[in-house]
Amino acid sequence: MMEIGTSWHDWKKTLGKAVNAAELAGMSDETINQAAYRMGNFFAANFDPGNREQRLLKELWEVGAEDEKKSLAKMIAKLVDRDTSH
Repeated sequence: MMEIGTSWHDWKKTLGKAVNAAELAGMSDETINQAAYRMGNFFAANFDPGNREQRLLKELWEVGAEDEKKSLAKMIAKLVDRDTSH
């Protein structure tokens, strides 16, 4: 398993840039949320969290039902979008 070694701030900034790029490309919120859900599955299966915030997200992901994971992915997308919009 690979480790994500960036800080929480840098991780959110990188994800925020990806969400902003998707919005500029004309992707709908639903499409962005679906991509965030798929990325969440990929990260949870393939990466070891590099900080405590990422560890918490991974643990929430692991215990969540599919609909809860989709909600978590949507909230993360909104969080990082909000942070990069300011």
